Amino acid sequence: MAHHHHAPGHDGHGQGHEGHGDGGHGPGHGHDHEQIDWAEMAPLLEAQAELFTPLYEHALAWLAKEVTEPGLIVDAGSGPGVISGLFAETFPGARIVAVDGSEALLERARARAARLGAADRFDTLTGDLPGVLAELDYPADLLWASRSIHHLGDQGAALAACVERLAPGGTLAVMEGGLPARFLPRDIGFGRPGLQARIDAVEEDRFARMREELPGSVAQAENWPALLTAAGLHHTRSRTFLLDLPSPVPDRARAYVAESLTRTRDMLGAYLDPDDRATLDRLVDPGDPESVHHRPDVFVLAAHTVHSGVRPV
Repeated sequence: MAHHHHAPGHDGHGQGHEGHGDGGHGPGHGHDHEQIDWAEMAPLLEAQAELFTPLYEHALAWLAKEVTEPGLIVDAGSGPGVISGLFAETFPGARIVAVDGSEALLERARARAARLGAADRFDTLTGDLPGVLAELDYPADLLWASRSIHHLGDQGAALAACVERLAPGGTLAVMEGGLPARFLPRDIGFGRPGLQARIDAVEEDRFARMREELPGSVAQAENWPALLTAAGLHHTRSRTFLLDLPSPVPDRARAYVAESLTRTRDMLGAYLDPDDRATLDRLVDPGDPESVHHRPDVFVLAAHTVHSGVRPV
């Protein structure tokens, strides 16, 4: 398949299902992977992932309590490498390998590692998940997959392929699920209250359709701890991490909200009723004083869940 995953939205359904490994990608983005120009999308993916850095830092700190001194960390579906860079900082003794289907995004990941002074222990591997993992030189002590597994038709088989690349005692951690992001109050003063919940419903339908159309798609209950156990892991655990940027938000958060809602309108507008589409049009119009470009009540509240398990020694 052309792209395991990315897209903004790379994240909480809609806000998230997509995810170039880096998470926060905004809604809608891109279930139609083949049409996505990753080089063009890269700056947006990077900006979004940087915005979500506090959430990722908490998730990595949680993992670091159990994963001590890993020799090799693999970021499967790394996108532009924001999380890969955080791994390099969190585990200064580890070698990091960022894996992605887009060479343009991996180029950014390498540049980021160089800026962080980690170029000498940073490698990349280009190819589609999960098959490309067979090309790794060494088994991983920690294999991380942020919102990339759900872009693969057979998620159980994908997890099993990941487990095969783990060292005995190694940890697999997948960021999947959580809650859709919220940017605005339920009632914004115009249009029908509850716009984001209705967008979520459309996004859920689209996500289900995207999954059904993937090559080799297998319907599976999304019980991630059970899927990790079925893939042969022990000690499964899950924890959800919050990104809470209350209003008034910094400019970069406002830009993320505007970009996310613009993509929602472009990707999902046809599926919304005319009133909601008109409301979205106003929200993303920089010339409208009620738009997210200007309104004081914009915030970013998102929750991403990490599920992990350990390969038996």
